[in-house]
Amino acid sequence: MLLSQIKHKGAVAVVAREEGATGRIVKDASGVYELALEAADQGRRLADVIAAHGLGDTVDLARAYAAGEILSPISHPNPANLHVTGTGLTHLGSAATRDAMHKNLAEKDKETLTDSMKMFRMGLEGGKPAAGKTGVQPEWFYKGNGVTAAGPGEPLRSPAFALDGGEEPEVAGIYVIANNGTPFRVGFALSNEFSDHVTERINYLFLAHSKLRPASFGPEIRLGEPPADIRGASRIRRGGAVIWEKPFLSGEANMSHTFANLEHHHFKYRLFRQPGDVHIHMFGTATLSFADGIKPESGDVFEIECDDFGLPLRNPLAIAEEEPVTIRML
Repeated sequence: MLLSQIKHKGAVAVVAREEGATGRIVKDASGVYELALEAADQGRRLADVIAAHGLGDTVDLARAYAAGEILSPISHPNPANLHVTGTGLTHLGSAATRDAMHKNLAEKDKETLTDSMKMFRMGLEGGKPAAGKTGVQPEWFYKGNGVTAAGPGEPLRSPAFALDGGEEPEVAGIYVIANNGTPFRVGFALSNEFSDHVTERINYLFLAHSKLRPASFGPEIRLGEPPADIRGASRIRRGGAVIWEKPFLSGEANMSHTFANLEHHHFKYRLFRQPGDVHIHMFGTATLSFADGIKPESGDVFEIECDDFGLPLRNPLAIAEEEPVTIRML
């Protein structure tokens, strides 16, 4: 089942559909967040809660998308309680891209692995532990909260001070925390973990700065387990023409970690198990236009497409105006 949220008759409506089918409004549902908490707190499957609510009017999601009526597939009444985070160096092949960015720091000693390659190797050796075991922890970073989440079709606004703004096509896990502090996975969605790769390349210790950028996810959440081998496409359009395109690969068949291991190392922190919170956790990528020398421009449209996740995720790039910041004394 695929879930999305749209603007409908002046309010937010939840749309449910099976793959390839027409979407229908979930009755008496004010949002995916509310439905997910209802399921989590009652110990029921989300699909069963939706079935109990029942389905109403049909929705043309493609038309709604074109009209700007599709919203992020989950939100929180208080944006500060929606957390956007991620893990890197988790995909087979991803380390080569990252290592090339940092290689200038290791040129004097070619026998010494960069920190990126060391982290990647750790994942290869211990990222897929046996059932019941804990694997090696991954690279982890913070991106922001609900304030920085851009909906499908909305601009990804690169700060005026940024040196670059580039796409990172990924799969994200969507989670809610039940009233008893238990994390529940709602499902998975496409995501654009938009980053500043030029800033990161200056020094890998700038990674934290480079990740404090907007991100988008959706338009639909896929309930249940994801395919082991996820295949799609990532592309950039400029003036309607495709200027760059590459296959988008994810899923555990293409990763050095299991989803379960990455989830464990995020939610092992009590900080991330606060009742009522929402988490959008991005699992990494092996595909970057930056690695091919592409410099996105304002107005370019990032598009991430994968049939397993329903509608494609599209976001134009915008450059924010400079915002002078004054720190005042109290």
